[in-house]
Amino acid sequence: MARQMVYGINDRPPLFITLLSGAQHVLTLFGSTTLVPLIFGPAMGMDALQIASLISCVYFGMGIATLIQTSKKLGSGLPIVQGSSFSFIPSVMTVIALYKAAGPEAVMQYMGGGLIVGGLILSFVGYSRIVGYISRVITPVVIGPVIMAIGFSLAGTAVQGNAANYWPASLAVVVLIFLFSLVLRNKYINIFAILLAIVLVYLVCLGLSLKGIFTPEHPAYINLGRVSEAPWLRDVKNVIIPWGAPKFSFMAIAAMLAGFFATMIESIGDYHSVSYASGVDDPDSETISRGIGAEGLCCALSGVFGSVGTTSYTENIGLIGLTGVASRVVVRTGAVILILMSFVGKLSALIATMPSPIIGGAYIALFGTIGAMGIQVLMRADMSSQRNILIVGFAFLMAMGLPGWVEANQTLFMNDAQGQVMHTIGGMVWAVLKTPMAVAGLCAAVCDSLIPGTDEERGINVKPRGI
Repeated sequence: MARQMVYGINDRPPLFITLLSGAQHVLTLFGSTTLVPLIFGPAMGMDALQIASLISCVYFGMGIATLIQTSKKLGSGLPIVQGSSFSFIPSVMTVIALYKAAGPEAVMQYMGGGLIVGGLILSFVGYSRIVGYISRVITPVVIGPVIMAIGFSLAGTAVQGNAANYWPASLAVVVLIFLFSLVLRNKYINIFAILLAIVLVYLVCLGLSLKGIFTPEHPAYINLGRVSEAPWLRDVKNVIIPWGAPKFSFMAIAAMLAGFFATMIESIGDYHSVSYASGVDDPDSETISRGIGAEGLCCALSGVFGSVGTTSYTENIGLIGLTGVASRVVVRTGAVILILMSFVGKLSALIATMPSPIIGGAYIALFGTIGAMGIQVLMRADMSSQRNILIVGFAFLMAMGLPGWVEANQTLFMNDAQGQVMHTIGGMVWAVLKTPMAVAGLCAAVCDSLIPGTDEERGINVKPRGI
C-alpha cells in the first residue's frame, strides 16, 4: 500500500511548507541533474566558464520542462520532476565524437538540432496517442536490457575517464555514498546521500588545494579563480540559442533518437510509479500520451535553450513516497526555484570547478545503480524461462559488443564510393548501431515480438515482486 498522503496532488500546502518542500525537490534532483553537464562539458572540450554556462542552461531547461509536465493540459498533470537524462549520454557521446573537432559550440548546435527533431517526433508520438500502440511491444524483457545497457555501457566513462585520475578521491565518494545511503538510518541523510558525499570530498580537496598540497597539475586540484570571473547574474539574452543556431545532421539526429526511445520506456514506468507513490489510480492512456507528448516538447525546447535531453526523475518519486507530499503546487514551486538558480552565474561556475575524480566516484555509484535497475525490471518477467534468458542474454551481449565493432568499421556503412543518399542512410544506421541501448532495444524487441511466449512469461501486466 502507498503511504498515507499528507498533501495530495491537488492540495495547496501553506506557503512555508510549499517553499521548503519545493526546495527539497531541487536538492534531490540537484546531484544527478548537475552531473550530466559535468560529463558532456569536459568531453566536448569546454573550459570552466563554458561548463558553467551549460549548467545554467540545464537548470533553466529542466525548470521549464517540469512546469510543462505538471500542467494538466500540456503534460501528464502528475507531480513528476523533469531532470537531465542519463539515457542520452551514449547518444550525445556519439555526437561529440562526430563533431568535437569543430569545437564545443558546434557540438551543442548539432545536439540542439537532434533534440529539436527528436523532441518533435516524440511529441507527435505522444499527443497523437501512437504511444499506446508502441507500448504493446515494450515489455519488461525489452525494458530490462535497455536500462542495463545505459548503465553498464558507461563503465569506461566512470572509471577510465574520471575515477582512475585519482582513486583516493573517487573511492572516498563511493564509500561515503554507501555509508550515507545504506548504513546510516536517517531518512534525510539517505535522501541526500550522493550530494553529501560529493560536497564532503569536494571540501577536503578544496582545503588541500588551498594549502598547496594539491598543485594545479594534480587531478583533484580545485581552482576557484574562474568563479571570480563569472558574473553574479546570467545575461537574459543568453537564454535562447546561447550556443548559436541549431544545426541538423542525419547522423546526429539518428544517434539522439536512440536516447528518445530509452527515455520513453523509462517515463512510462515512472508515470505508474508516481501515481502509486501519490496514492492515486494508475495513469490512463490519455495521461501517458500527454506525458510522453510533453517530454518531447520539453526536449525540443531544451534544444532551443542550449540544454540537454530531459526525462522524469525516479529519485523525486521516491521523495514523494518518503514525505507523503504529492502536491502538484510543491513540484511546480521547485521548478521555479530551479529557474531562478539558473540565473546565478557564480553558482554554476562554482559547480563547474568539480574535479573529475570526484565526479568519477559519483558515476560509479550512479551508473552501476542504473544498470542494476534494469535487472530489477526483469523481475516482472519470468526469468526462470529459457526463452527470456536467451533473449535477454543475446540483447545485452550485442549491446556490449556490437557498438565497438560498428564504430571501428565506419567505412563499411559510409563508403565514399556510395551515392549521397546511401552514404547518409549508412551514416544514420552507423550512429544507431554504435549506441548500446539502441542495439539492446532493437534486439530484445524483435526477439520478444517474434518468439512465442505467454503474457505472464513476458511480464505483461505483472507487478514487480515485493509490491
